[in-house]
Amino acid sequence: MDKSFFTQHISKQFNEELEDIVNRVMTMGGLVEQQLADAMAALAEGDNDKAEKVVTRDYQINAMEVELDDECTHILARRQPTASDLRLVMAVIKTITDLERIGDEAERIGRMALHLLDQDRRLSPMDEIAALGEHVRQMLHSALDAFARMDPEAAVRTAQMDINADSQYEMIVRELLKRMKQDPDAIPRVMDIVWAARSLERIGDRSRNICEYVVYFVKGKDVRHTSFEKMAEEATGDRR
Repeated sequence: MDKSFFTQHISKQFNEELEDIVNRVMTMGGLVEQQLADAMAALAEGDNDKAEKVVTRDYQINAMEVELDDECTHILARRQPTASDLRLVMAVIKTITDLERIGDEAERIGRMALHLLDQDRRLSPMDEIAALGEHVRQMLHSALDAFARMDPEAAVRTAQMDINADSQYEMIVRELLKRMKQDPDAIPRVMDIVWAARSLERIGDRSRNICEYVVYFVKGKDVRHTSFEKMAEEATGDRR
């Protein structure tokens, strides 16, 4: 973690509190990354042991979000932070919310994997789904890396990866729709794969969100619901 973005306060304890919440975000992020990797192994390879682990471990991510949210609330109450300190705490609160929801999506993929038969995998575009899974996993990893370094330019580059994720998702859905037209009896099982692919697409969206919070903290600009061009323009501006 790059500590250079921390404001040095008269209170050493305040510095330590801010560093601690960022460190804990990274720990939570690491667990979410592992959840996603295990969920993809379960989906693509039919690894039911990993699917079960993903489903049963989700409570750990939920607990970490609650603990971190509580700590941020206490910091806001005790320290009444302003300027960049306030933005940091708000960025952490928003990031842990998205990480918890990414964990939920990973759990959903794990549950879908438990329902699939080997035949479902053979007749579905599993190579393309695995490629989408790897793409969004890399997005998540890069978003967390940008957060750890509070690097807005890296955040913009990572956010732009969402364009490819959306394109891959749309291609997968088209292929699955073709299968459902050819074999209406397979629709209930194919829908499990559709929802798993949708979860991967949503993970890409939430990884982009984390990148937006990095720009918000460093530049003091809210770049949600803006174009990638506008996001890049704000990321290269002067820090406020």
